[in-house]
Amino acid sequence: MPARRDIHSILLIGSGPIVIGQACEFDYSGNQAVTALREEGYRVILVNPNPATVMTTPGSADAIYMDPLEVDYLEDIIRREKPDAILATMGGQTALNLVMDLDAQGVLERHDVRIIGAGIRSIRLAEDRGEFKKLMDSIGLESPRSALVGSPEEGEIRMAEFGLPLIVRPSYTLGGKGGSIAYTAEEAVAAIRHALAESPVHTALVEESLLGWKEFELEVMRDAADNAVVVCSIENVDPMGVHTGDSITVAPVQTLSDREYQRMRTAAIEILRAVGVDCGGSNVQFGINPADGRMVVIEMNPRVSRSSALASKATGFPIARASARLAVGYTLDEVINEITGKTVSSFEPALDYVAVKVPRFELEKFPRGYVTLGTQMKSVGESLALGRTFLEALNKAIRAAEYGFEGLENLPDLEEEQLRQMVRTLHPRRIFAAYTLIARALRTGGDAESGPSVESELQWIHEESGYDPWFLSHLLELARLEAEISVSRGDPGTDLLLQARQAGLTDRRIAALAGIEPSLVTSRRIGAGIRATYHFVDTCAGEFEAKTPYFYSTWGETDEGLPIGPAGVLIIGSGPNRIGQGLEFDTCCTLSSMAYRRRGRSTIIVNSNPETVSTDFNVSDRLYLEPLTAEDILEILEKEKVRDVVVQLGGQTPLNIASTLKKAGFRIVGTEVGRIHDAEDRAKFAKLLDTLDLRQPLNRMAGSEEAVHHAAVEI
Repeated sequence: MPARRDIHSILLIGSGPIVIGQACEFDYSGNQAVTALREEGYRVILVNPNPATVMTTPGSADAIYMDPLEVDYLEDIIRREKPDAILATMGGQTALNLVMDLDAQGVLERHDVRIIGAGIRSIRLAEDRGEFKKLMDSIGLESPRSALVGSPEEGEIRMAEFGLPLIVRPSYTLGGKGGSIAYTAEEAVAAIRHALAESPVHTALVEESLLGWKEFELEVMRDAADNAVVVCSIENVDPMGVHTGDSITVAPVQTLSDREYQRMRTAAIEILRAVGVDCGGSNVQFGINPADGRMVVIEMNPRVSRSSALASKATGFPIARASARLAVGYTLDEVINEITGKTVSSFEPALDYVAVKVPRFELEKFPRGYVTLGTQMKSVGESLALGRTFLEALNKAIRAAEYGFEGLENLPDLEEEQLRQMVRTLHPRRIFAAYTLIARALRTGGDAESGPSVESELQWIHEESGYDPWFLSHLLELARLEAEISVSRGDPGTDLLLQARQAGLTDRRIAALAGIEPSLVTSRRIGAGIRATYHFVDTCAGEFEAKTPYFYSTWGETDEGLPIGPAGVLIIGSGPNRIGQGLEFDTCCTLSSMAYRRRGRSTIIVNSNPETVSTDFNVSDRLYLEPLTAEDILEILEKEKVRDVVVQLGGQTPLNIASTLKKAGFRIVGTEVGRIHDAEDRAKFAKLLDTLDLRQPLNRMAGSEEAVHHAAVEI
């Protein structure tokens, strides 16, 4: 079907300011949608009051409004711009709730504006938890035993029926906001009252606990001709009880049989049909009881989401871009996948690699209660890494999350009971605690006086945490590898070095285990000819040649793609979102790449954040989904033979490695490294202000607790 010509202008609603649970993934999806719609000849009006996004860059849309996302402001814009249609599925929960309000107050009917992407009925069916449960029952799919309540009294009746623990979820909220797990009757009553207050429609779903069940998510697309594809299957490493945004996740799913996966795939497509999503992407979440295989439908989102952005970057399938084209009348078989240039979007991606997402938390900036996870999202960002194995991708993704870990490491400073408490509870560092216990059990060899055996430790962790044995077997594999490096007496051989690199270990981590300097590991590795090799992300497991150079690293395999050469420039991104370093740096990197390309220079972007525009396949000439460490960047520079590096647009992360890159012989574009350090070093900056005879607050530098107290007294 050709694009609709009964509409000429489209109003696209953004997601507003970044909040926990709704981050820059909607800038990415909205930016893709705006670009796709303008390419089809539509006039696009954008409403989004976020100044940090690429979306709101002048010229990105035909008209941009930085007004509040409220009904009165939207009606005024609609009255002025007279759009023919409105697209809300790219702006997260904020946009969906707003279009529902616009419809309820008669604004869309009053101004003859059509809804495209997902209709009001579809949004209501998916977002109203009570209606969604009824719909699942009508098509023969099982949901958790639950009931929609509108008062605390109703909630208490259901609590008596379902028992404890109890899951409480408000209707029409974002990122699980207001949701909680109640373990006692007192907690349940308080949780129900809170959820009713958080819900904009003052209803909440009270449901049976599925704690410990395995959790899965399918990213599904369907068009008006009933073509449907599963773009990506995602498995949570953490079992049910942790919001999927706060869980380490892996794609494709690893622990399902093909029979189980096909049953889930069929169910997901049936759900889209029943809800009526026929113009774009949705994500459907499932829980499976590991004891008996019982499968239940948790929820679905009739819009793009953080998982959609993750799936797009993990597979190379541009979900938002394709969804925008479906919304204006195309079918999946008419939308070309731009990664290959040969396959169409009715072709399901096939991966010959593993993608792992690791959430980033800001534990030190929140009260102690924040370290217990639950049904409400608490992560502020995430990193994505690709590798040939789960272990390689996991270690890379942990490193890319910039917690200060080289990968999955021991927690040596914690006592055994502290580690066991972390495993029992929904702690953000639970996988580190589990790994530490496994490594300790391996080291003691099951000595009755020293500690439990490896087998009993694995069983205990499985029972207490709900981690699938498949994932725990990989933690044991890593522990054995690290133990082998530790006993190499400072001389890990070539085979062991290669094996370690293939498992995602860095030179620094290998050196720490072997008790030698990192530079020695690096020189031995390079001397043995062990260098990173790079593969294309092509959506189809190498069946077709990738048109867009979109890379991930591995070791010991054939390298793909010729180097760009000295004419290129490498731009280092900002990594995962965090408090104090967010979307604004991604906008800077994206716009700089566009500016360089307009001047005829080839650009390479390196970033680990799957939510961002900078990791879109068409922003740069080459894209690397890699951790932002000096070691990883130097390997990419070696492959590409590029000399110029931009570090000043990606926030603090690139600045921290600028000196290392300069020492390695690369040119830092713009302000030289010494001047960067003059500004970053507070003592040097204070001296500079004195030299310039500029006033500044009275200050002192201190390097110890005693010096701090002395300086404080002086000041």
